[in-house]
Amino acid sequence: MPLIQLTPAQRKGYRAEAHHLDPVVLVGGDGLTANVKKEIDAALNAHGLIKVRVFSDDRVARDDMFKALADELDAAPIQHIGKLLVLWRPKPAKDKVLDEDRMPGPRDVKVLKFGRAGTRPEVKTLRVLGNQRLTPGGNIKRAKPKPKASVKKRSQT
Repeated sequence: MPLIQLTPAQRKGYRAEAHHLDPVVLVGGDGLTANVKKEIDAALNAHGLIKVRVFSDDRVARDDMFKALADELDAAPIQHIGKLLVLWRPKPAKDKVLDEDRMPGPRDVKVLKFGRAGTRPEVKTLRVLGNQRLTPGGNIKRAKPKPKASVKKRSQT
């Protein structure tokens, strides 16, 4: 038995989600090799819910593969229909790495540009990058760093 036990309602929900998926891993004539298991494990880590297509005509062998994959990869068997196997395993949580030196990203700002009297103001969407600023007139200017020393002192060194 696999470690993950699902209720019939959960299994039904995962079957519905898997309906539109394409097979991610194809198992050929060599059967379940170590490399195939490694690829299925990587696909489960990346996607969580996957389809595996088995090119074998033996139903009993496919059923044994289905059970073996579920046991060895700690995945929940969702569905075995024809030559398709559907497996699910929760995706591992990724650690978010915060970079202290990272600058702010671009942001979209809406600016009203007024024209002549009696006309509607024009709405412009401008993308302001991290090293830029928006002036009161609605123009974008690059934020310049303050000079560290005067021009004379910089030329002397």
